[in-house]
Amino acid sequence: METKSCKGLPQINTEGLKSFIPESEIEQLLKKPLADKAQIRDIIAKSLSKQRLDPPEMAALLTAQDADIIAEIKAGAEQLKKNIYGNRIVLFAPLYVGNKCINDCTYCGYRSSNQSLERKTLSKTELLDEVKALEAKGHKRLILVFGEHPDYNPSFIADTVRSVYATKVRRGEIRRVNINAAPLDIEGFRTVKAAGIGTYQIFQETYHRPTYEKYHPKGLKADYLWRLYAFDRAMEAGIDDVGMGALIGLYDYRFEALAMLYHTIHLEQKFGVGPHTISFPRMEPALDTSLASNPPCPASDDEFTKMIAAIRLAVPYTGMILTAREPVEIRNQAINFGISQIDAGSSIGIGAYAESNDETERKRSQFELSDRRSLDTVIGELCEHGFIPSFCTGCYRLGRTGEHFMEFAIPGFVQKFCTPNAILTLTEYAEDYASAETKRKCMAAIEREMQAMPESDFKNYLRRKLRKTQSGKRDLYF
Repeated sequence: METKSCKGLPQINTEGLKSFIPESEIEQLLKKPLADKAQIRDIIAKSLSKQRLDPPEMAALLTAQDADIIAEIKAGAEQLKKNIYGNRIVLFAPLYVGNKCINDCTYCGYRSSNQSLERKTLSKTELLDEVKALEAKGHKRLILVFGEHPDYNPSFIADTVRSVYATKVRRGEIRRVNINAAPLDIEGFRTVKAAGIGTYQIFQETYHRPTYEKYHPKGLKADYLWRLYAFDRAMEAGIDDVGMGALIGLYDYRFEALAMLYHTIHLEQKFGVGPHTISFPRMEPALDTSLASNPPCPASDDEFTKMIAAIRLAVPYTGMILTAREPVEIRNQAINFGISQIDAGSSIGIGAYAESNDETERKRSQFELSDRRSLDTVIGELCEHGFIPSFCTGCYRLGRTGEHFMEFAIPGFVQKFCTPNAILTLTEYAEDYASAETKRKCMAAIEREMQAMPESDFKNYLRRKLRKTQSGKRDLYF
């Protein structure tokens, strides 16, 4: 029996738990002979029929080396994404609430031994100021990020979530609050669920256990199995939207991608539904953290984008997130063949939205951002590139989550809900927040999407909702 505890945080009990990540099997899959073009095309065809891939099939995509084959993999991923998600890109912003942490992860700016980091937790007034600043820019979806510390217990997280939902300024409001926080016990997850959270997100960082143990020497996070089974406890507590991820750079990116597929399969077999989202942040420099600037196993841009395409083909209905860690050119490339959600106008220093100060932000941040574009700029560019930016929260608020979401997604109904809702939320943004130039681009994108829809009673219903939105009505959705 393995039991650990820290005052204010849950008692860890991993008795009877075994890893469901078959490390030797993954390593063997990555050593198999390279698949030829015909095999790759068969795998792509299976994915385009909207079937999840099996690990050997995903491994064939990840180990591909021929440039022509990789181009076909990316083209297949682009077609699959368009078939399922249309042109929609969901937008959100991260809001870092506190950077205290009891762990000492050697790659992380928040590690407990980092004396250069300025520790800060937002007061209630500061939290509301941050939310108001985000609402003033037009944000509707947030992810709240917490360090792993006794101060950030389930009650604190729940109170923070409720405060965010309750903060409304003029037409500004946050309609979906996701959280990225330390793994909780079942009762802790029930507490945060009762506050109305959307997705619970936690990253395993690396699924390769020897590597995990090497880079997580102290703190509750040192327990690999406690973290690995976090989603099991969340789902047992009734949270059916979870977001998994791996930090790319600690171990072979191909291993991490396959491990996330095995994690997906574990959840499907046990709970009937896989993750709502998958993330794969690459390590970025962090304050006084040498390992972050020199990842042990970096993935090149070509390897990284190939991995994104392979993940899209492997899990057709799972949302994929690419954050502002990545430079603009990589984000613009990746949204074509896999990414369905991005953040925009992001700041990751504690208190950085309401009080912008580059030096203060640097001293309070977990890592460095690469894409510093404003929300307005990102929306305008997405519209120009043929996408429809979305702040939609309709599925979550109507109970289309977890297994129920898949009931709608798998037959292809996502576009029937999500594209209309994207049009309505983009119209809100254009009318309430956009610069004159961005509003012009928004309206052109909306008109493009409307013209692409076949005439029907449903389209006429959408037109009526659109006119109401343009006349000042807010929060209309399907």
